[in-house]
Amino acid sequence: MNIAKLLLATRNGFDDLPLRIAAGVIYSAHGAQKLFGWFGGYGIEGTGQWLDSIGLSPGALMAVLAGGGEFFGGILLLLGLLTRPAAIVTAFAMVVAIFAVHIENGLFMANNGYEFGLALLGTSLALAIRGAGSLSVDRVLTTR
Repeated sequence: MNIAKLLLATRNGFDDLPLRIAAGVIYSAHGAQKLFGWFGGYGIEGTGQWLDSIGLSPGALMAVLAGGGEFFGGILLLLGLLTRPAAIVTAFAMVVAIFAVHIENGLFMANNGYEFGLALLGTSLALAIRGAGSLSVDRVLTTR
């Protein structure tokens, strides 16, 4: 199996479509907040300053990496293109968010806890394992 087929590999079915759509929308919106300041976000400068303040330096670079992984990873999940690599990148972003920001606050979101990040992490891991499914660009590219 060549590397392209490995990266695009997916199983038949439509069960992962709702996961891809939900995660793709959430990730791309959060990434747009970090990169462009959309949806009430702070853009690279503001996000970078905050990341510096919590010890993730250099903040601007971390903002570009986190925002880029979330924004472009989310777009790829929505399309079902390079779903497995995109899911791994977004899962990594959630691991960093959970342990760098939320873990000390406990589970619940009401206390700025990690429950939302954990749900997204689980979704990303499921997509990394399963692939994009039947209704995806990955499927189109692997059936040619």
